[in-house]
Amino acid sequence: MEPILNADLHCHSVVSDGTLTPEVLAARAKANGVQLWALTDHDEIGGQARAMAAAKALELPYLTGTEISITFAGHTVHIVGLGFDHTHPELLQGLRSTRGGRQERAQEMSAGLAQVGIHGAYEGALQYVGNPELISRTHFARHLVETGVCKDTSEVFRKYLTENKPGFVPHRWASLQNAVQWITQAGGVAVIAHPARYGLSANEEYALFSEFKAHGGQAVEVVTGSHSSADAVQYAGTALEFGLAASRGSDFHSPDESHTDLGSLPFLPGQLTPVWELLTDRIQ
Repeated sequence: MEPILNADLHCHSVVSDGTLTPEVLAARAKANGVQLWALTDHDEIGGQARAMAAAKALELPYLTGTEISITFAGHTVHIVGLGFDHTHPELLQGLRSTRGGRQERAQEMSAGLAQVGIHGAYEGALQYVGNPELISRTHFARHLVETGVCKDTSEVFRKYLTENKPGFVPHRWASLQNAVQWITQAGGVAVIAHPARYGLSANEEYALFSEFKAHGGQAVEVVTGSHSSADAVQYAGTALEFGLAASRGSDFHSPDESHTDLGSLPFLPGQLTPVWELLTDRIQ
């Protein structure tokens, strides 16, 4: 399979914090010319059977996927898993434990917002949640936009849901080692998602990539919805430096919120090894 393949290996459905079902996402990917697709819901693989069935019906090649939240150097970082066995018991248990703290965190976020006069935010956010185990800041943001507190989700995050703001509550996620091992033990490939987003120092980033590789991580997202062309060039270089394959994914959540639609990204730079070359026997 070629580097110029229109692969989209990062998006979200109603099973986590997207607004479309796995079936509608599959149809959208196919209509947009995607040639290899993965659904990567946050800390959850409950939509995989549906995504696989929908992709198969559309004759759209598919890889299993998830996006695992980890804590690294005090930052929340995301590790995408691709091409794993979605029935693997240790992966299922690991994801279950990662989801476990979300509802408690959401209650604390709601309490923080109540202190600045925004009441009932937890109940409001729940209306946007397909899976209560996966309530997240995105659901709170949608509620605050819908009730007129802010004009869009970006304003909600800026004013209320980032560090030192009233609704921010940090979460202790899995470790980097946990996430990579859950994915690789289930036969998949671990990928550092959208590395430009984390605001890591040069030393922290070097440590992240070094430890990721040491634990068995094999790829990094080079072309993704939140990366500029300069970011893509930078992380193409990082992929080559660390001997990592390159992934590509829109990180699509919603037609109304996402800047980058499924299948609309630039292609991977040609000198890189595409992650799908590591997964040819796992494509369904």
